[in-house]
Amino acid sequence: QVQLVESGGGLVQPGGSLRLSCAASGSIFSINGMGWYRQSPGKERELVAAITSGGSTNYADSVKGRFTISRVNAKNTLQMNSLKPEDTAVYYCNLDTLNNRYWGQGTQVTVSS
Repeated sequence: QVQLVESGGGLVQPGGSLRLSCAASGSIFSINGMGWYRQSPGKERELVAAITSGGSTNYADSVKGRFTISRVNAKNTLQMNSLKPEDTAVYYCNLDTLNNRYWGQGTQVTVSS
């Protein structure tokens, strides 16, 4: 069993920064990649950022230049700068192995003045 624990969400003013962290534990034999998705009310869950086992990264167009994903072993961090109200959502960490995808419980990010 694999568990993902997220931290770092909260309330921030527009233009501010937050850092989300995700720590994986359990029976992890190999990690293909880790990433972050987000979902706001009435919308589908969407990819925010992802990083492969080789360190390649992929970002949603809406966050390029503002968000940075990094990873060390089974922990990844999403640095979010220049936050906008439209970044408000529940952010979910995910981990991909060869055969499975795992999800965290989600952490709320609210960008509001």
